[in-house]
Amino acid sequence: MDSNPYGIAALWAQGDIVIKSVAFLLLLMSVTSWYVIVTRGWQAWRLRRVSRHVGGFWHAHTFDEGFALLHVDGRDNPFTSLALEGKAAAEHHASNREDLHGQLSLAEWLTGSLRGEIDESAERIGAGLPILASVGSTAPFIGLFGTVWGIYHALVSIGMAGSASIDKIAGPVGEALIMTAFGLAVAIPAVLGYNALVRANKGVVSRMHRFARQLHAYFLTGSPVARAAGKSGGQ
Repeated sequence: MDSNPYGIAALWAQGDIVIKSVAFLLLLMSVTSWYVIVTRGWQAWRLRRVSRHVGGFWHAHTFDEGFALLHVDGRDNPFTSLALEGKAAAEHHASNREDLHGQLSLAEWLTGSLRGEIDESAERIGAGLPILASVGSTAPFIGLFGTVWGIYHALVSIGMAGSASIDKIAGPVGEALIMTAFGLAVAIPAVLGYNALVRANKGVVSRMHRFARQLHAYFLTGSPVARAAGKSGGQ
């Protein structure tokens, strides 16, 4: 059985270095975007699972007990990082009151520390999203470039052959249009994945802000560290 003379294999066999480079670039962009989608999607699912344990943190009897609830599967996550940062900030403020930051109130010091941890965590969980945005915005144009290049060479070949019948035009032009389809096939999953991950990350960051506000109140009013600092300051 003869192979399809107008298929992808024919396009690859007849294509020059530019067409093959465009096809390889689109393949690389597709593999990269799918890697980001799968890995960041798994991360988003895991963080959503961890966020369900935040409510249980406040029903624990001690900080360590609540921390163990957040430390799901023995892995660190933004919520455990927030809890540790808040505890470390309160302890550091209480034990280093003669430093410059000791002139700040505990509330101000906790606010700055927790906000800094949220910003760093948001940057970590958002890693890879710029790649999806770049792939989604550029892949169609790269595919279109391959199409334009292919049509140009097809028309040049037809002109040199001196034949312009529909069977001579349909094959080369159809093969060139495959590059546009490839570009769209790469871009569409990247755009959908980007939007889904951005939405998921916004939900996680929103829960982090809420948890940070609760930690802020806890270390100001309910933390043994905060109470010890208040007693030492009153003496």
